Amino acid sequence: MTSPPPRLGLPDLGIGVGLRIPHYGHVFETKPKMDWFEVISENFMVPGGRPISNLERALADYRVVQHGVSLSIGSASPLDWEYLKKLKALLKKTGSPWVSDHLCWTGADCLNLHDLLPLPYTEEVVRYVAERARIVQDYLEVRFALENVSSYMTYTASRMTEWEFVRAIAEEADVGILLDVNNIYVSSFNHGFEPGQFVDAIPAHRVVQIHLAGHTRFERYILDTHSGHIIDDVWKLYARAVERCGAVSTLIEWDDDIPAWQELQDEAEKARSLRDAALARRAASQPLDVESRR
Repeated sequence: MTSPPPRLGLPDLGIGVGLRIPHYGHVFETKPKMDWFEVISENFMVPGGRPISNLERALADYRVVQHGVSLSIGSASPLDWEYLKKLKALLKKTGSPWVSDHLCWTGADCLNLHDLLPLPYTEEVVRYVAERARIVQDYLEVRFALENVSSYMTYTASRMTEWEFVRAIAEEADVGILLDVNNIYVSSFNHGFEPGQFVDAIPAHRVVQIHLAGHTRFERYILDTHSGHIIDDVWKLYARAVERCGAVSTLIEWDDDIPAWQELQDEAEKARSLRDAALARRAASQPLDVESRR
């Protein structure tokens, strides 16, 4: 049996940031150096108007990748085919090399709770979500990736770790993984596990994208707010992920208290520098143990 192709045949786009309204003017007028942008799919799943006009301006100069927040892959409700039709139409416009959403549920029976809620980690849920993920990927005709979410609660029904759950779904459905390093750190603090275990257990060849972000720490828990600078412990976890997975498209998420463009770009350049250093370490050690990194 042959090994799967590296990164599921998908390109490494380098370092990107989320395309957000406060930066539209600067980006469209000055065209700053940036490898790629990520857009929230739902913001552009419309027939026309200003959102599409802005998207077309971005596409004229940059690679754009779609990321969704409302698929609700783990919901007990049937898949929303009207949503998927709009998503597929947008994919044809953007040419996104993959599309991602969250490994979670966001509501049921047409009620959207507007939150990324975790799932019970059981074999039954693995089979259920994997089947739905396969259907989504086949319909969209582009590689689909699921992102691990930050969480603030666990289920007594769970029978495996989160990383075992993520891995099992990705393998059974043959989909990619969007590895959110900040979410790993947030959940590890909230639930008391070692975050490095998560990074080390994920199938490296299925990681098609990495997310980095800031968060807000309270006395007893951490809230994933996508605000502020990335902390040192998350940077270290990112370096560990790169050493294990290799050159993976990396995105800086900054969605609350959004700073001026230069501050965001500086954060992206820090990610580039740390990634380059981690890749150099990986290259130096690669001949020693290739198989263990898969």
